[in-house]
Amino acid sequence: MSSRRGVVAGARRLAHAAAVALVVIACQPAEGPQPIAYDRQSCAHCRMLISEPRFAAQLHTEDGAVESFDDPGCLLEAIDVGSPAVRALWFHHVREDRWLDGAHVAFEDAGQTPMGYGLGAVDAGTAGAVSLDEARARVTARRAQPESRR
Repeated sequence: MSSRRGVVAGARRLAHAAAVALVVIACQPAEGPQPIAYDRQSCAHCRMLISEPRFAAQLHTEDGAVESFDDPGCLLEAIDVGSPAVRALWFHHVREDRWLDGAHVAFEDAGQTPMGYGLGAVDAGTAGAVSLDEARARVTARRAQPESRR
């Protein structure tokens, strides 16, 4: 009988350990951009619906929050205004169906974008594109202009 109790106790410990492992795994921040519910999910900055995948962007914070944006400029402005603890930045490529992480992104003039920032994400090193820092400076300069305030 005591042998059976040992087996049952061992099984319970194993089940408990497995449950704890699943909780720990579930709480880990996901790598890469997270799915966006296009035409249903609002931009974390301007609150407009995120409708154009090619201009989508995401901010992942150190505390595990994931915020999605309808325009790269909205993400850059949210960073400047809110100063979140950034873990990762993701920008949808303006011409291809793929995402670029903040370490490998640049921006080119994309004409009209959802919120008018005119930034389209491309691979770093693309001819004529500006760096992430230069794009942030443009967004900051735009915010300083009285006519651009919303």
